[in-house]
Amino acid sequence: MTNLSAPDTREGFAHHYIRLDGERLHCVVLGEGKPALLIPGWPQTWYAWRHVMPALARNGFRAIAVDPIGSGYSSRPERGYDTGSAARLLHRLMIQLGHERYRVAGHDVGMWIGYALATGHPEAVERIALTEAVIPGLAPAPPIFVPPSDNIFLWHFLFNQILDLPEFLTSGREKEYLGFIFDKWSHRRDRVAADVYAAAYGTPGGLRAGFAYYRAIPETIRQNRERASRPLTTPVLAIGCEHATADAPIETLRPHATDLRGEIIRDCGHFVMEEAPREFNAQLLPFFLEESSP
Repeated sequence: MTNLSAPDTREGFAHHYIRLDGERLHCVVLGEGKPALLIPGWPQTWYAWRHVMPALARNGFRAIAVDPIGSGYSSRPERGYDTGSAARLLHRLMIQLGHERYRVAGHDVGMWIGYALATGHPEAVERIALTEAVIPGLAPAPPIFVPPSDNIFLWHFLFNQILDLPEFLTSGREKEYLGFIFDKWSHRRDRVAADVYAAAYGTPGGLRAGFAYYRAIPETIRQNRERASRPLTTPVLAIGCEHATADAPIETLRPHATDLRGEIIRDCGHFVMEEAPREFNAQLLPFFLEESSP
């Protein structure tokens, strides 16, 4: 059996499997205290948070890193990849784990889901950190006719949405396809656990489920245009990286959050929790440690 959780010798990581509506959600928990839900993006799994979780646990948090539906050890259903559906499932996961109020951090597609979670459940999300993405429906659609050097973070939006062809071209070549992405999107490439993620998405249905988040973008855009009429009042921290999205997360959220702060992490590519965990934690921990109004 492929070890999707990756070789990890740290003590205290506890794997949990929760059944909701017949689907299985996998999460990994470390620490005791205030709950913090950690949502990875594509093409990663819960393992992207492995350097963040111990820092949270040492500071009085119960870190809960999840495999969103369709990724890692979680189920890969045919439907439910629009961010509203994915967010509702994660909220129910947190309720099942006994947490009615919690903090959230989301990276990449996890940023999309996190935004839907905070707008859909403002009574539950106390603070939210969002990093390394723009949000469909809030940011302008990416252009097509741009130089190749400017398109490195954009081309996959179109490719991943095409029906059938991506699976046909990448079947048996998952490691090569995802390796190209990790090579091009990272700055500190040696720090990214690319083989772990290639193993996860190389199992049956793995890439198809990952592509499904992109194929659901039209529905996510429709939902986000409705959400945009309700600015986030939850405190928001937006983080970009110098060699990736830079100020795009901050600028995307600026019109849609009443309590927003932002930061750009230098000398870092897209996979910030792995490439620059110390710098990322230095932003996340003080923000999470602040007390929110009841």
